[in-house]
Amino acid sequence: MIVSVFDTHHFDRTALEKENARHGHDLRFFEARLEKKTAKLAAGSAAVCVFVNDVLDRATLKSLHKSGVRLLALRCAGFNQVDLKAAAELGLTVARVPAYSPHAVAEHAVALLLTLNRKLHRAYNRVRESNFSLDGLVGFDLNGKTVGIMGTGKIGAVFAQIMAGFGCRLLAFDVFRRTDLPVTYVKAEQLLAESDILSLHVPLLPETHHFLRGETIAKLKRGAVIVNTSRGALIETQALLEALKSGHVGGAALDVYEEEAGIFFRDLSGQVLQDDVLARMISMPNVLITSHQAFLTHEALANIAQTTLENMTAFEQGELPESVVVRA
Repeated sequence: MIVSVFDTHHFDRTALEKENARHGHDLRFFEARLEKKTAKLAAGSAAVCVFVNDVLDRATLKSLHKSGVRLLALRCAGFNQVDLKAAAELGLTVARVPAYSPHAVAEHAVALLLTLNRKLHRAYNRVRESNFSLDGLVGFDLNGKTVGIMGTGKIGAVFAQIMAGFGCRLLAFDVFRRTDLPVTYVKAEQLLAESDILSLHVPLLPETHHFLRGETIAKLKRGAVIVNTSRGALIETQALLEALKSGHVGGAALDVYEEEAGIFFRDLSGQVLQDDVLARMISMPNVLITSHQAFLTHEALANIAQTTLENMTAFEQGELPESVVVRA
């Protein structure tokens, strides 16, 4: 089966090609993100393989359908970038990778938190310049702190287990409550009010869009640290910026950003960053940002490639992919 793979990078192309040796699909790689103006690149393909920042709105899907595409194979867990209603109307099958490595993402969330708290990034840069001063590098013990976990799915569950090892008090909010985790489930309002650290692990849905906005950020415990390794649009960035400036939010460790499309996964070091909000955030000493790399482990990439190619093969053989989101 001919498959157009969009928004590809060396790290995922290598994993996909290795896994495809067992499947034999004709993978055609493109660095461009998929959107309406690049959809024509998929001409002649039965499927497209897309990533988190590809744009699969109605216009793009119509163009893909017209060119013969019948399968949208997402190599990610989230599917908020897809107009699911349009896909169903056009008879397009949508499949995703529901779980690739919850450990990779949860561990990165902890790494972000530890780095921000103990100022490891700042200390590293100082020592490289032979500056061994400790001024301005004071952090706090995680032991005994209250950690709020928004969402206790696979990733949130692993994060909870890790933080329990630090001796934290764990509060959680989720529609589906689990009995196998060392957490106390509370209402969202209590979670915000009592958490020293708030970590987001929910999908981006209409009801979770801008979960953290002006009015909800105001309910946070003063000085709380926010960790987000889920989706950027869970947070209204301008409201977060204002809360950081006022000191109401003590710090933010972010692997995602709501306007990351066109910025993350690209080398812009030779250009002036045009996103003023992101530039301001990066300049703050109490903000740490990585460019959507929480998933980036050998194990996760192998799992993503395996599930993605298995979805393609199942579709080619007339079977329903196991992780289908929309069935044609």
